[in-house]
Amino acid sequence: MDASDLPSGAQAPEGEDPPPEGVPVSQRIRERLKGKRRRFFANDNIADCIEPGELDALLDEVSGKMMGVLESMVIDVQDDHNTQDTARRVAKMYLNEVFRGRYTEAPAITEFPNVEHLNELIIIGPLRIRSACSHHLVPIMGRIWVGVMPNSHSNLIGLSKYARIADWVMSRPQIQEEAITQLADVLFEKIRPDGLAVVMEANHFCMHWRGVKDHDAKMINSVMRGSFLKDANLRREFLALVPGR
Repeated sequence: MDASDLPSGAQAPEGEDPPPEGVPVSQRIRERLKGKRRRFFANDNIADCIEPGELDALLDEVSGKMMGVLESMVIDVQDDHNTQDTARRVAKMYLNEVFRGRYTEAPAITEFPNVEHLNELIIIGPLRIRSACSHHLVPIMGRIWVGVMPNSHSNLIGLSKYARIADWVMSRPQIQEEAITQLADVLFEKIRPDGLAVVMEANHFCMHWRGVKDHDAKMINSVMRGSFLKDANLRREFLALVPGR
């Protein structure tokens, strides 16, 4: 294939062959990830391997595949006015909302130096979070609390930035145990504190909505890093100050 196969006015990037005609955008992204030896599990962020315009094309592709799913479930998507646009609505929901943490870069976070050399416990929360179980793609809804023990070299970030980072990490299909660990990793990298603690409490609709249909069960777990892991008194102080825990 040569440059004549490209859209009018378009040129292939230098040193690269243009993508073959008719290759799905998902396959192009997948091959790019494999070329970089990158993992693309459900809870991985792949934004840096998506080129401009490809998310729109991916939306079209997912819409078509979702239409096939509805048709395979013997739903009349042609004559039923309630489901005529369902495939595209579902595709937009997944790509642009509930799974957007896979396809978008991390939110811009302004960091401030710890000018006053703060070194006392800071607790943020509860932050409302929404995620999805990677086993059934149904909601995980809950809240988190973050404990930070800063040092003179730590970065400080605003309260709303914790919520933005949490939303970015949680907006992916995953399990709670891995989600809270990913969030702790991102926050520790951004803040560089002496210690970091995260507690997460969530309802899992894969248990409420299906299966045993238990509407009261919740999962609560925590991740402790640095001084929270080493200092039992600090850990107890944080957990005692988390409301309802």
